[in-house]
Amino acid sequence: MDIIFALLWLLAALFEGVFCQGIYAPPNVRIIHSGHACNIEEERYTERVYTIREGETLELTCLVSGHPRPQIRWTKTAGSATDRFQDSSVFNETLRITRIQRHQGGRYYCKAENGLGTPAIKSIRVDVYYLDDPIVTVHQSIGEAKEQFYYERTVFLRCAANSNPPVRYSWRRGREFLSQGSDKGVEIYEPFFTQGETKILKLKNLRPQDYANYTCTASVRNVCGIPDKSVLFRLTNKTASPSIKLLVEDPIVANPGQTVTLVCIISGGEPNPTLAWVRNGEELPKKSVLNGGTLTIPAISTDEAGVYSCVASNNVGNPAKKSTNIVVRALKKGRFWITPDPYHNDDNIQIGREVKISCQVEATPPEELMFSWLKNGRPLRSSERMVITQTDPDVAPGTTNLDIIDLKFTDFGTYTCVASLKNGGIPEISIDVNISSTTVPPNLTVPRGKSPLATQEGDTVELQCLVSGKPKPIILWSRADKEAPMPDGNMQTESYDGVLRIVNVSREMTGTYRCQTSQYNGFNVKPREAIVELIVLYPPAVEPVYTEIRQGLGRPFSLSCRVLRAHPSRVLTYEWKLGTRLLTTGKFDTRDETEYHVKSLNREGYGAYTCDITNEAGAGRCTFLVTGKAFAPEFYYDTYSALWQNKPRVYGFKLQWTQMNPNAVDRIMAYRLGIKQTGHQRWWEQEIPTEDNIQKGELLTYNLTELIKPEAYQVRLTPITRFGEGDSTERIIHYSEASRDTAPVNPHWSKFQCGFEEDTICMFTQDKTEEFDWTRHSAATRDTKYTPNTGPSSDRSGSKQGFYMYIETSRPRLEGDKARLLTPSFNVAPKNPYGNVAPIPTYCFSFYYHMNGKHIGTLNVYLRQKSQTGQDTSVWTLSGNQGDRWRQARVNINPTSSFQIVLEGIRGSGIEGDIAVDDLAIEEGECRDPPPSSNIRSLASSAAVHIWQLCLTLLLVLVGLRR
Repeated sequence: MDIIFALLWLLAALFEGVFCQGIYAPPNVRIIHSGHACNIEEERYTERVYTIREGETLELTCLVSGHPRPQIRWTKTAGSATDRFQDSSVFNETLRITRIQRHQGGRYYCKAENGLGTPAIKSIRVDVYYLDDPIVTVHQSIGEAKEQFYYERTVFLRCAANSNPPVRYSWRRGREFLSQGSDKGVEIYEPFFTQGETKILKLKNLRPQDYANYTCTASVRNVCGIPDKSVLFRLTNKTASPSIKLLVEDPIVANPGQTVTLVCIISGGEPNPTLAWVRNGEELPKKSVLNGGTLTIPAISTDEAGVYSCVASNNVGNPAKKSTNIVVRALKKGRFWITPDPYHNDDNIQIGREVKISCQVEATPPEELMFSWLKNGRPLRSSERMVITQTDPDVAPGTTNLDIIDLKFTDFGTYTCVASLKNGGIPEISIDVNISSTTVPPNLTVPRGKSPLATQEGDTVELQCLVSGKPKPIILWSRADKEAPMPDGNMQTESYDGVLRIVNVSREMTGTYRCQTSQYNGFNVKPREAIVELIVLYPPAVEPVYTEIRQGLGRPFSLSCRVLRAHPSRVLTYEWKLGTRLLTTGKFDTRDETEYHVKSLNREGYGAYTCDITNEAGAGRCTFLVTGKAFAPEFYYDTYSALWQNKPRVYGFKLQWTQMNPNAVDRIMAYRLGIKQTGHQRWWEQEIPTEDNIQKGELLTYNLTELIKPEAYQVRLTPITRFGEGDSTERIIHYSEASRDTAPVNPHWSKFQCGFEEDTICMFTQDKTEEFDWTRHSAATRDTKYTPNTGPSSDRSGSKQGFYMYIETSRPRLEGDKARLLTPSFNVAPKNPYGNVAPIPTYCFSFYYHMNGKHIGTLNVYLRQKSQTGQDTSVWTLSGNQGDRWRQARVNINPTSSFQIVLEGIRGSGIEGDIAVDDLAIEEGECRDPPPSSNIRSLASSAAVHIWQLCLTLLLVLVGLRR
């Protein structure tokens, strides 16, 4: 009996595992390429390297499985510092970069997550290949040889090119290839420090035959189809580095608005050098005019002054460079300061004391600066009591001083400092300074009520310091409490009236501000300063700002609103409302949050709850939308798309879904199903009733019938509760013979089918190393005028709209050309978990082929295994005309590791040799004969027969044990 119970338990476990397994599944992800890869390699740790040519389009697709449908995000690391992709993300399945550049290479990550388990992450490294044009530079050395009376000339030809992968160089002299050792006078080597980036051809002690044409060819061995690139250099006995002459003065001094012309001529060099102009090592002003070696700058301004350089290059030796400095005359920033008697502590100006007036001007060129002094409009000359100093070594250049010794009453008046340039052309700068009995040092005060100064965020505020004194100095404002810039971005802000105006005040501007007198345009005394405190009031910042809460009737729930920051942070009040109805009010104590509780939700309790937290500056609001709407359903995508029906023009679909958080709200009583053909406007709707409570993860199904082939349909599903309609979900249903959404890399797969009805061709890939590709077509669109007696007239099912894959053997194809089509990679069955030796698994690979035409070549099938890199095992082959009909082939394969199937079509002797394949399948177990029917009903009947046979066997065992 124990044996019977064990068998029955095993049978029950089998049924439970097959029919009752959980539908929720964590995400699984893999990356495929949709563009034309030069090469794809598998590296350690399952990382893939995708090689692409610069300028091509990178297209990577992230294939995911799992339920609920995972969200996909692309990110990138590595790459250049100027590559900003890593600062953002791409939230869809396909990452597309048109005209990819070399700095966009690096590792790209696809991350999929659906809230179950840990996110699935796969990466692929993108390697961008390129080859720039090579450049040849020539250098020569002349040195005296020991114990000889002649000079040796050694010439170095250096070839360099930027590339990925590393470049290889070859040299030719005329048509002769040069290699190390082929010529005693030639040496070829790579400098150690260049790490293979250059290749040097050394010509020792030049001979007559060394004067020739030299060609450097850079090659990356045609990877990615990148052709070799060459550069030619002609070496003659006249080859020489460039030399130039600059026909201008240095420096050139010009007035603003003047036109300046620079002339540079080539005085030597072979080959003929090319000329270029730069300013301060960078680009020229936009209005510059170039004509050969002549550079013209019309109406020059002070901003266009600088060092202008003429550079000549012919790749021989170092470039020749000549420079001149253009100086544009200018006078600016005239300012003054008054220094009282330095020998007395009193800052006031008094009779009998010494007073010094200083005047400073920025001049270009500084050596042309001249000063003169006037008193009350009359020229003033230096004397024993009025000492004029043109330059003061203790202060900045461009400063003049007037020292008045033993100040007298008659010395009061207006003193004028006049600055000018020797050669004129620039207006003078005049600065007036009044010296009188009313001239007094500055003083700073803050008006009453102006500190501390409170304002609200977003307002305009004026900080004020009252300044007295004559002359009135400039006021400098800065932050006193921290090393932070002022609102205008500078560390200091000047003010002529003592007022600092701040527009659109923000909370970050709260703090202490310092106003102080400037030394310039005032007294040269210890700075006066004052402090103004600014307080910026802002309303409370709260969380959550908005939250949606889904609840069923009769249930309790709580709402919480929390204060993050506010100023002032005391005297905070709160107010809870439902719509416009006041629920409760209160004041904050020591807590920073307030809560509102609902004991039992009724229909009047649905709606928008708001909590306003208020201070002097305003209110912050938390909003909670309490609703009884059911969450959206989640379609179960990992199913076959089309279900066959015994009607010629229709198909069915088994719609499957789970309900997101079904227990969050009232029981879902029904679903409203809407369906329409894509591209049409009219929806057809019906209700699907539900009897019991829906459990989390429970798989719900509904069969859609009478769908017209091959139309696609848009389906909308909406849950309905006592509250009303919930959130809807939509999806598109495509007619397909195979699964559209199943990821074939799933290790638990049991059957893979493909009829090539989708553009993705079931993730098949083309082998780019062969001469041409397989083509996806249908008989309705294929042009057969070139090969009227070859190729199928319909797909395997007989539909002219159905698709298949074929090889087009018309020109330019040649006899023996190959096209290879590769299936996705499949994992073999898992190993026995108990350590026993598991038998090698067997799979049945079946497909339909069409080989009609007098020039039919060969169709081969190979097994490619990951454990046998570079070796494909032939498992099936057929050649020659097989007639105008589809035939099925079946073959058993026994892979021991992850594997792919390779379909190879070989072109025959002429154009009437198109080979087609359709309806491929890979299934666990040996091939059966006759082949299994694709009708679902017959499969179910077959399964029922097996179950009855198993039950009969169990019954016979039971009877035998009783006997």
